[in-house]
Amino acid sequence: IPLLRPAVLGQLLLLWLLLPLPVPRVKARRSRALLPCPAVCEPTRCPPLPTCSAGSTPVLDRCRCCRVCAAAEGEACGGARGRRPRGSVPRPLGGARVGTCGCPAAGAAVCGSDGRTYPSLCALRAENRAARVRGALPAVPVLKGDCAGTRSVGRLRSKYNFIAEVVEKVAPSVVHLQLFRRSPLSGKDIPASSGSGFIVSEDGLIVTNAHVLTNQQRIQVELQNGVQYEATVKDIDHKLDLALIKIEPNTDLPVLLLGRSSDLRAGEFVVALGSPFSLQNTVTAGIVSSTQRGGRELGLKDSDMDYIQTDAIINVSQLGGSSSDGDVIGINTLKVTAGISFAIPSDRIRQFLAEFHERRLKGKSLSQKYLGLRMLPLTMNLLQEMKRQDPDFPDVSAGVFVYEVIQGTAAESSGLRDHDVIVSINGQPVTTTTDVIEAVKDNDSLSIMVLRGSQILILTVTPEIIN
Repeated sequence: IPLLRPAVLGQLLLLWLLLPLPVPRVKARRSRALLPCPAVCEPTRCPPLPTCSAGSTPVLDRCRCCRVCAAAEGEACGGARGRRPRGSVPRPLGGARVGTCGCPAAGAAVCGSDGRTYPSLCALRAENRAARVRGALPAVPVLKGDCAGTRSVGRLRSKYNFIAEVVEKVAPSVVHLQLFRRSPLSGKDIPASSGSGFIVSEDGLIVTNAHVLTNQQRIQVELQNGVQYEATVKDIDHKLDLALIKIEPNTDLPVLLLGRSSDLRAGEFVVALGSPFSLQNTVTAGIVSSTQRGGRELGLKDSDMDYIQTDAIINVSQLGGSSSDGDVIGINTLKVTAGISFAIPSDRIRQFLAEFHERRLKGKSLSQKYLGLRMLPLTMNLLQEMKRQDPDFPDVSAGVFVYEVIQGTAAESSGLRDHDVIVSINGQPVTTTTDVIEAVKDNDSLSIMVLRGSQILILTVTPEIIN
């Protein structure tokens, strides 16, 4: 039997499969079509693939060995072992019923570059073949779905993209914080840091981290829609690293609910949202690594809190801890390294808010100790600049620079002055503003060693109690 080209063989096979039985006068043709398939497929013996018509996809032949061109819409169509291929449309041809390939009635709609919506990619390709015959420009598929933009999410995408659903639900209640401090050189407010928070009341109460607000004079809050407000501090707990600030919005704001962190399990999904490095609306995700990581285990000597450990990527100014249900289960507070971060559990946040609410009902406010200083850690750049402006500025490698003493405060009464450098308090060296804040909080009386020019002074200060 002479070797037939695969394309010819396919045509003979398709015709035989679709002829009604019995038809004795086509027996010879049938015998020529049904050549036996090789016992072992050897692709190297397959003839070169012919040039397929536009939109026609190469498929395997009847023997599932060599590749041939698939039939285009309207051409003779047939399948392996006599089965009509899915999507074929039987039409009368020469007195017999044969299968002619047609596009499936049900398919995924596509949008063409001509602005038309096609029932399927197959339909677009069929239209393109007709367009080429007419000499018209074929359309290119540019979008899966309707050109009008009707949102159509596939079943798998809808099932597994639950994080996107959480973000869509939570994001309007997450805010960006821009913090300013006054420059000791120019006297102008300059951006100092940024952070994140989330809205807990429709009238503008926002929870954030206490460390975000450290030594900042002005807090600007930006909502997701871009509207900005000035904020005031209503409550702060440095030990818990929690703070409550307030804005005065023109309309009711969307709020986030607190979940029960006590119900959280290791292995559950969490999402972190916030503004690391001032990059607003940043989303990361991970899982809960541990629900009870003790503060002492982390080296926090004065902490009795059990933190939530997660591998969600966070940074200093990124707040997060939303569960896959969209409830807040924690606020990120500490990053050890990539993949190891810790969050304050929502049960502690709830307690913090309850205490604030109770004080407000009783007409009380949070009492704090107040020194009356505006200060900066003494960096090498600041030291060089102060030396340039004042040759008598003390020679010191570390300390806290006092750039303003507020009038009428305990600091002024004790004799502290602008441009003093604090080097120790109660015999303990200080190098950061946090060292000073902690000393004020923990002591009723302070013995402060300052450098002023070439002088070394010991000043005694009793911080004020303010509400």
